[in-house]
Amino acid sequence: MVFGTFDGLHKGHLNFFKQAKKLAQKSFLIVSIARDLNVFEIKKRFPAFRENERVILVQKLIKSNLVNKVVLSGIKNYLPHIIKEHPDIIALGYDQKAYTKNLQKDLKNKELIVKVVRLKPFRKKIYKNSLLK
Repeated sequence: MVFGTFDGLHKGHLNFFKQAKKLAQKSFLIVSIARDLNVFEIKKRFPAFRENERVILVQKLIKSNLVNKVVLSGIKNYLPHIIKEHPDIIALGYDQKAYTKNLQKDLKNKELIVKVVRLKPFRKKIYKNSLLK
């Protein structure tokens, strides 16, 4: 399972999905799309595309088998949708900091043991939405 805003897709996102997909033996990738309100809270701006548009954009990758399932994250509590999906592995981007500090501990407290992995950047000085805009 991976998390992100995915406000438009670029090569960095595709690489992120490929890295995450390689981590699991089952090779099943769930992408959690950040809610508009959460994006605003973290980035102090709303995304260019609304959350439902971003879901549809990432769902298009299901045809290529790069992504297997797309879900919307929780609004105030990020745990219920993770618990519902019950991932074996959570892959975080190199620059993801929001909600990650106590993630593994919070999941363990809910009796969900998940391996948390930090992925490598893909040309981090080029492929980042804030730089591409």
